[in-house]
Amino acid sequence: PPSPRLCSIRWTMDKFAQLVIGPAGSGKSTYCTALQSHCAALKRTVHVVNLDPAAEVFKYKPAVDIRDLISVEDVMEELEYGPNGGLVYCMEYLCENFDWLEEQVVGDFGEDYLLIDCPGQIELYIHLPVLKKVTERLESWGYKVAVVCLLDSLFISNPSRFISGTLSCLAAMMQLSLPHVNLITKCDLLKEKKETLEKFFNPSMRTLLNDLNSTTAGKFQKLNEAMSDLITSYSLTSFLPLDLSDKEGESLDLVLSHIDHALQYHEGREPKEPNDDEKE
Repeated sequence: PPSPRLCSIRWTMDKFAQLVIGPAGSGKSTYCTALQSHCAALKRTVHVVNLDPAAEVFKYKPAVDIRDLISVEDVMEELEYGPNGGLVYCMEYLCENFDWLEEQVVGDFGEDYLLIDCPGQIELYIHLPVLKKVTERLESWGYKVAVVCLLDSLFISNPSRFISGTLSCLAAMMQLSLPHVNLITKCDLLKEKKETLEKFFNPSMRTLLNDLNSTTAGKFQKLNEAMSDLITSYSLTSFLPLDLSDKEGESLDLVLSHIDHALQYHEGREPKEPNDDEKE
């Protein structure tokens, strides 16, 4: 039998974070809520950080909330900005006040795992450097960061939407330059789930291109071919299905295993001697 000393060793780990991004309505907050509950069942401590200054209602209780620093509603009222301009202002304000974020996430959650729920405006992670700056700061504080990009299953309803969604994921990968896991959410809502997943998760781009060209004016078909070539030439984007109606949790298990691999989560865990209180 193992010695009492080995049995009493507890595990510590490096600091990890998932940056959860995706268009509005793709299910980011729902994913964070479900994964936090799933990890609790696995005895893994996970804290959710809300970085959406326009958020109103979500089921999880954020451990850190950007609205304690600034909110879109206040910016719109005081500066007379619109919703999108207010959101960008809030995120840039966060970048100017990283000391606040550092105090929140480093002081209280030094060895824990963060789920960072981001706003849904895609310009924040495709065009603007805001989230890039956030991830660079997290890495400077010792966090290993992976990006989890969510797309609604609507994006696999036809070839044009699929190519559009794939290109947005590719753009985010290039902008953020981090380990990247792409998820198709709300798979339980697909009418022909098995057939649709097989068609788009292991796609024949030639077949999809032919389908797309059949509904596209001739002058745009060369553009379709160029986008198809871009996707297939690098083979950087692939997708995992996320079905939260799965009561057994197998869908979340699959997703979490891929993210753990991207983060090297298990390699980051090390045995740590118990302190005096834990020995007692």
